[in-house]
Amino acid sequence: MIENANMAKIPLHNTAEALSLFGPQDKFLHYIEERTEARIYSREEELVIQGNAQEVAQLHQLFTVLLELIRKSYPLSERDIAYALELAGQMKADQLLDLFKGEIAVTFRGKPIKVKTIGQKQYVSEIRKKDIVFGIGPAGTGKTYLAVVLAVAALKEAKVRRIVLTRPAVEAGESLGFLPGDLQEKVDPYLRPLYDALNDVLGPEQVAKSLERGLIEIAPLAYMRGRTLEDSFVILDEAQNTTPEQMKMFLTRMGFGSKMVITGDITQIDLPRGKSSGLVESLRILRGIDEIGFIHFSEQDVVRHSLVQKIIVAYTADSEKRE
Repeated sequence: MIENANMAKIPLHNTAEALSLFGPQDKFLHYIEERTEARIYSREEELVIQGNAQEVAQLHQLFTVLLELIRKSYPLSERDIAYALELAGQMKADQLLDLFKGEIAVTFRGKPIKVKTIGQKQYVSEIRKKDIVFGIGPAGTGKTYLAVVLAVAALKEAKVRRIVLTRPAVEAGESLGFLPGDLQEKVDPYLRPLYDALNDVLGPEQVAKSLERGLIEIAPLAYMRGRTLEDSFVILDEAQNTTPEQMKMFLTRMGFGSKMVITGDITQIDLPRGKSSGLVESLRILRGIDEIGFIHFSEQDVVRHSLVQKIIVAYTADSEKRE
């Protein structure tokens, strides 16, 4: 209830709700207070917000939404508070209620996997609707992880017969040739993030069995040449490090009954100087095809430690300054 433009009161069922809203040792409250001029406190069984009219309206929406999530037994994290506060700044915090409904899948330990940002929700929706989807954005936005989760779900539901995961083996400042071991041992470190995502969803034992039976294939991009991939869920990760020729080769591998997800970060191109990125070129060439989905993630979609988001923003600002 907004009493006047400069004050709002939100009734609480009990004092435990205030504790949940404010977080352990008032961590959530301190986070919000550091980013606003408003005064926030609980009095008996109500939450009181005092400040300028705009902030009061934004924080009223924020706490109303957070309270509804708490009453639905949603466990709030600092990341949720940060994202909810950003959305409240645009009076969009109510979108979180729809966002946290339902789960995409569960991990092999039984933990539900849910989308955490509006960008992630759009991404999941596009992958479900379209046969080719590009997910472009910074590290930590869940591009690869969510694609792997949806690939495993499609395999379990018999929508595809296998999962194919691939990456270009481009050296980020290190040379493959000087690494010890045979080709497989040299290539495995490049594919490690794909194994990590699979292990989280299926469990290491099930992943090993699926690899053995050919239900899951993990290989460098060069291994895709000359093949047609039918009834497959194919994920190309780190696509910013493909050449235009490699990207065209990959996209034309698509067969009937297949889905392709291409993920990459165009600010992290490790190709030799003078070589253009296949991901950048494909965005320009293919943007007019309606059946292909393009999702652009921003730093708002970063779901890692809150410091990761700040680091990305700082590097982006520095890059823009230099340009």
